[in-house]
Amino acid sequence: MKEYILITGASSGIGYEMAKILAQKKYNLILVARSLQKLEQLQQELSRNYQVEVHAISKDLSNPINAQTLYEETKSKNLLVSHLVNNAGFGGYGDFVETSLDHELDMVNLNISSLMVLTKLFGRDMAKRKSGRIMNVASILSFLPFPYYSVYSATKSFVLAFSQTIAAELEESGVIVTTLCPGTVETPFHTPEMRKTNAMSANKPVPPQTVAKEGVHLLLHGKGKKVVGKMNWFLTNLPRITPGVIMMRIKKNLASIPS
Repeated sequence: MKEYILITGASSGIGYEMAKILAQKKYNLILVARSLQKLEQLQQELSRNYQVEVHAISKDLSNPINAQTLYEETKSKNLLVSHLVNNAGFGGYGDFVETSLDHELDMVNLNISSLMVLTKLFGRDMAKRKSGRIMNVASILSFLPFPYYSVYSATKSFVLAFSQTIAAELEESGVIVTTLCPGTVETPFHTPEMRKTNAMSANKPVPPQTVAKEGVHLLLHGKGKKVVGKMNWFLTNLPRITPGVIMMRIKKNLASIPS
């Protein structure tokens, strides 16, 4: 039976670049995102260039019910998912009391609820087979919750904590769960307001190809968590030596837009 790597959020950014690298390595793929047109373009490109089998499935995972139907669709097509990449996610920026509640509820559903559903359903199958790999994409904000990114920071803190605990539960099962923690990445994720912040000026976004390369290695061969970039590794360890009140002031300043 053929095996597949399933990638959510595959139509752009890190997921898109990971799909290209994995196709070059001759892995069959299941690509998931909202935009079927973009997925089908990528599907045709990868199938033609690398002679791998690629399935494109359009799902809006900001509704967790669609995570369940995604799993059921792969089962009905007899697609065996050997590797799962929970990459889909989005963020937001602004004063929490002023930002859109609907937007933030969708963010929680996508970044947390659907990730949890897919991890449980595919992880259960992997545990029964005693083999499989799951990589969840978190963020350096998992370690450094930033003001003005309050809900996004919280969702990514969940992803890291959840992934680490599930990894411990499954460590004797043959299933490996890892967590990719990038910093700022040059993708459409960033709004014009985010780009004006002190943090974006001080720590320039890296190309998605750089993060994707690290992510593919972690997915296929790694264990535990991977913070991408030496500066990001330093920043995630800064709270260990900096008092909490001072650290929050530093983060608030970094997340602010200069007047």
